[in-house]
Order: sequence, then structure tokens, then C-alpha cells
Amino acid sequence: MLRNVFRRPCSCAPAMVVFCLVFTSVPFLIAQSGAGQLSGKVTDASGNAVANVSVTATNVDTGQGRTATTGADGTYQFDQMPSGNYRVKFEAAGFNTVEIPSATVSGIAPAALDQKLEATANKPTTPQENLPNAPSSNTAAPSLSDLGLTPEQTQGNAREQALLDKRTHMLKIHQRMGLITTIPLIATLATSLNAGGKNTSTTSRDLHAALGGLTGDLYFITAYYAIRAPRVPGTETRGPIRFHKAMAWIHGPGMILTPILGIMAFDQKNKGEKVHGIASAHAPVAIVTAGAFGAALVSVSFKF
Repeated sequence: MLRNVFRRPCSCAPAMVVFCLVFTSVPFLIAQSGAGQLSGKVTDASGNAVANVSVTATNVDTGQGRTATTGADGTYQFDQMPSGNYRVKFEAAGFNTVEIPSATVSGIAPAALDQKLEATANKPTTPQENLPNAPSSNTAAPSLSDLGLTPEQTQGNAREQALLDKRTHMLKIHQRMGLITTIPLIATLATSLNAGGKNTSTTSRDLHAALGGLTGDLYFITAYYAIRAPRVPGTETRGPIRFHKAMAWIHGPGMILTPILGIMAFDQKNKGEKVHGIASAHAPVAIVTAGAFGAALVSVSFKF
């Protein structure tokens, strides 16, 4: 059934508009489809490395965050990060928390973000002799384990991190498959101009149907990776991703309805009949579907 997509001819102007819309969005998506790296070094006011600093990078568009901890040399590193803008927060015991509102990560070159932390100002305390059972001034500050925090809690939840890594991987495949799908989609739109009418040949209709079928197959593979990508609790969808998902409610059903109407139109044309009845809706449904798909691509190419 999926091999009979987009058989009804459509007018030249709408097809060319959608063609330009999808074609111009491809370079922007290609630039964003790569995974990048963010790394840096954390030091104190004297330039000494600060270990065990919790570094959290949160994607500004998706709200998804990842956490890393600096080593003994004060360095941290995030690998396989989706391209975009990130809020980066540095937190460590004994130091003031610092948040960088915007750090850009791209797949072109590794991003570096070093940070200097200032020690927390000492608060005035009541003389020790006025506090019964108070520890002496030589007593070391309590460690995180003394406060009841496990290593898993201080370094981030390993299970949620693995879930986030899997989601990131599947969405990267989803994005790349979406780019690949635009190729047969454009070809299908182009061949639709010669797939109908009285003077069209069976070969033209067969070519249009084959390209439509390929488009449908790639589309549903693309959708699979988006649907099956695991959800990370506590994350919020916002910005262009919300519009991207809204468009899926249009081009998703359209990709199911279009081939059904296409089969009906294809059979009517092969019998020498004029396309009639519900099959005549094949072209309008196909144009709306392609337009929504193109808008979804553009929505993740620009930030608004």
C-alpha cells in the first residue's frame, strides 16, 4: 500500500513552493545534525584546579540536562552532545554557584568553557564557648557522605544519564533520516506534474508511485526513532520543538491517508477513468502533508 503514494497530479505552483521550502531547510539541518563536545577546566581564585565540581549542561531548547564532575585536575568533558545552546552551571562545596546562560555546542569543532570559582564568604559565628557541645575550630567540615548523600546522588543518577544518552542517539538518527526522506519527497513532488492528465503515460504514473512509496517507507522509519526514543522524567519540551511536534499531528495522519487515496486514484487512471469521488482529495491531502513536513523541518532550523 505504501508504494502508491502521491499519484494524483497537483498544480505546479503549490508543488514548487513546498519544493523550495524543504530544499532550503536541508543545509540548516545538516549543520545541526552533528554531535559536539564541551569541555573545560575549573579553577579557584588562585588558579588552582578544583576537583569534584558538579557541572550541569542544560539544552536551552529541549530542557534536557547532563551532569559531569571535574577530576583531580579540575577538568570536565561532555561527549556526543546535540548541537545547540546550553546553560552551564558550576556547583561545588565551599564555592559560590556560577551559571553561564549560553554556551554554544556544534558538531564542527569542540567547544571549550573554563570557569573560575570564588570561595564562599565566611559567615560570622557565635563564639564556640557559647555553644554547648560545639566542635572545636580544628574539626574538619563534614563530607557529602557524612550528610547522607551517596556517590550516585552526588554524581547524578546513572540510570537517567543512560536514558538521556539513548534518547539523544535515537533522536540523532531521527533527524538524519528526516533529511534523507526529503530527497525522494522532492522527487515525488516533481514527478507529480506528469503523473496525471489525459496525456500521461503509465510509466510516469509508475515512477511517481514508486517514489511516493519510497518516501512513505523512509518517513515511517524516521517516525519510529522519534516515537521509540525514551522519555526522560522531568524534562520540558519548549521552543521550536513544540511546533515541530505539533506539525507531526498533521503530516503523520497525512502520510497514512495519502497512499490510500493514491491507490484509488491510481486504479481509476489505469482503467482509463477520470479521478473522481474521494480519490480526488489525493492531491490536496498530499500538498498539506508535504507542507507540514517541510514546516517541521524549518522549525528546527531556526530558533524563535
